[in-house]
Amino acid sequence: MSFRSSSRRSARLIAAVLSAGLLATGLAACSAASGAQGSATKADLTWWGWTPDQAVAQNAITAFNKEYPNIHITFKKIQDADYAAALRPALASSSGPDVFNLLVGGTGAAVKTYGVDAVDLTPAMKKLRGADWKNGLFEAGVTDFSVGGQLKAAPIGKVASGMMWVNLDLFNKYGLKPPTTLQEWESVCKVFRSHNLGCFREGVDPAGFEQDTLHTIANSVKPGFYEDAIAGKAKWTDPAMVETLTIWKNLQSEGILDPGALGIQQYPDVNNAFLAGQVAMVQMGTWYRQYTRTDTLKAALQGAGVSATSKLITMAPIPFPDVAGKGNTIAAFSDPDYALAVNKKSKHIAAAETFATWLGGTKAGQQVIANNLDEDPVLAGVTPDYKSVPLVDSAQQTPGLDWLSKYTSNVTEARLANISGTLDQALLDSASTVLGGKATPKQAAATLQSQSGQ
Repeated sequence: MSFRSSSRRSARLIAAVLSAGLLATGLAACSAASGAQGSATKADLTWWGWTPDQAVAQNAITAFNKEYPNIHITFKKIQDADYAAALRPALASSSGPDVFNLLVGGTGAAVKTYGVDAVDLTPAMKKLRGADWKNGLFEAGVTDFSVGGQLKAAPIGKVASGMMWVNLDLFNKYGLKPPTTLQEWESVCKVFRSHNLGCFREGVDPAGFEQDTLHTIANSVKPGFYEDAIAGKAKWTDPAMVETLTIWKNLQSEGILDPGALGIQQYPDVNNAFLAGQVAMVQMGTWYRQYTRTDTLKAALQGAGVSATSKLITMAPIPFPDVAGKGNTIAAFSDPDYALAVNKKSKHIAAAETFATWLGGTKAGQQVIANNLDEDPVLAGVTPDYKSVPLVDSAQQTPGLDWLSKYTSNVTEARLANISGTLDQALLDSASTVLGGKATPKQAAATLQSQSGQ
């Protein structure tokens, strides 16, 4: 996502290995489920989503067209905060997208709300992958995008959060090391600000990326609390949440968080500033790994209006600082990310099914996802082929990417999949009111509990 992130989420994980025969190209070339409308191998399709970036989407389309040259796809990217509002009337009309992104939960384009407009992809998956079609696919993705026993969207990838991304060029330029504690974080920010640079930038906006930061801080304060509170096993008034919100406020008061967080969006504002080298640190998830690729970063900078001759930043993931100072292991959290749904009103359902299931259910499609680096694939046994991935600076970036793979390999906590729309808004309100000085952490925690719907 970009998150990728996602209009209220991206939401966001792998099981047993498929047999070689099941992954054969011949199966990938199978037509869509019987009874689907139109040709399965020839059509002009439109695909809507808040993610991926245009260049990343084109990589997938180009690879798909090597097998299906007569299915032409036009990708339309809509800002995450605007996506659901644009999608609803489009699906109600007869001229909406043929293929569209869905996410698991939240108040955006969630499968439980928008799945009613989607075709059941179960028959197409069975035709493509056989009766045991779920085998080898990320189980949570299949479960989370199924409604009433019907697969309403084909999971494409998974994402995780709980880490930071830093501009290594800026750290190297000023002889700094990435911070590991709150005090170190405050110290490096003073240096960056003395050179008129942003330090840690965050957009507190309806897309809700600040939830990742709150979740990460909470895992530093009291591991497991945040997940328990989401499940209703703990109260949001617990001292751990008050401490979490206090640290969140301290990021502002101690000069770590850049000014203006309440007036900017993570996308495009924070994203563009970081990629343009104006900010040293951001919290983004694994989807941000895509910008370690030279081609993807160049395309993103062009989209942000940055000169084509600008130096490409060398970015890398690092562990989130131990902001609570307790030495706790800060766990990552993960969800299935976006999934591809096929519009019931499409005039090209068969071809749309071909694309959705190819990208989410074949080795060739999932290899594209892996190599794009913005998602982890949902098909077991598929990993990035770094020999074919053009990194900005392999020597500097590979250690961080290797760490990230290990950090997210055994995730047990969900990111956003279990958060209702009501709770989603309540968490956003708690972050905003504390940062805006309208409530103390204790008051915000009490309001969060009362508004959480739990």
